[in-house]
Amino acid sequence: METTNNQFSTALHNKRRSAKAFRNKKERTRYWVLLIVLLSVGLLSSLGLLLYNNPVPVDSPSFIPVTKRRIAAVIAMAIAVICHSLSTVAFQSVTNNKIITPSLLGFESLYGAIQTSTIYFFGATALVNFSGPEAFGIQVTLMVIMSLILYGWLLSGKYGNLQLMLLVGIIIGSGLGSVSTFMRRVLAPSEFDILQARLFGSVNNADPEYFPIVIPLVIIVAVLLFLFSRKLNVLSLGRDVASTLGTSHRASILYTLILVAILMSISTALIGPLTFFGFLVATLTYQAAPTYDHRFLFPMSLAIGFAVLTTAYFVMTHVVSAQGVVSVIIELVGGIIFLLVILRKRKL
Repeated sequence: METTNNQFSTALHNKRRSAKAFRNKKERTRYWVLLIVLLSVGLLSSLGLLLYNNPVPVDSPSFIPVTKRRIAAVIAMAIAVICHSLSTVAFQSVTNNKIITPSLLGFESLYGAIQTSTIYFFGATALVNFSGPEAFGIQVTLMVIMSLILYGWLLSGKYGNLQLMLLVGIIIGSGLGSVSTFMRRVLAPSEFDILQARLFGSVNNADPEYFPIVIPLVIIVAVLLFLFSRKLNVLSLGRDVASTLGTSHRASILYTLILVAILMSISTALIGPLTFFGFLVATLTYQAAPTYDHRFLFPMSLAIGFAVLTTAYFVMTHVVSAQGVVSVIIELVGGIIFLLVILRKRKL
């Protein structure tokens, strides 16, 4: 009798198991409702940023010229959301760790080192003139090259693995940060103020002159990640399972990390460091979308990121009148959630 009950329980358990993205219709419905709500919140906040306290009516010929800076800020937010949301979710999937982020690879540290060394060796005038598509391209290229060297060296060797790559990335980031800190200490106060403005992550740092280069590149990389969603589902199962299912584990991880490096480099060079923004979005995504399928995780992460960023800027700009502290608050909230997740998991 006991054997029969065990067999019945096993059969019932197997019947409930499913390979679909969602376990039941309720979860699927909840996902789509929440996605629509978040997209609506992001759209309303974007319209609020463009229209609220705007003296020019929408039907006026002067509307677009007058609100050009606001439009550029909203576009920069969308770029930041795409870069950080997609790259963080993809990075955590290939590393099988929901805590670490691409920022650990030292993108922010390299960006800070480039800016600091420019003003240290060539003066404030050189830093101010270090702008335009050429300067932007140099920064992005340096970050991507550093990542390719790091990935190619650590993932192609006999003993190469992701843990070693992350450790070396942290060491490189810490080393660059220490060198940058030393150079900042000997700067004049006026030069230090100019440098700090560059090192502070904000959508106001984005130059619309870069958009014709950035937007197509970000769209291409985002599409490539979406097309790679099914492979990411397999990679998130681990090396052994992915290899058993016929996936080239090392090549797939290298491909993903290159796309992640491009997105993170673009965002950092365009807007500045946003260390915990991607982690905040990814953590909320896993709570809002109870699925393993990246075809659903990616859209939810984009919706959450855009809703969070646009709403934060709208509230801090038009309600609190403290636009400059938006990134500080986002980093603070992201850092607190990071600590809470670590304390709950009790491990990295």
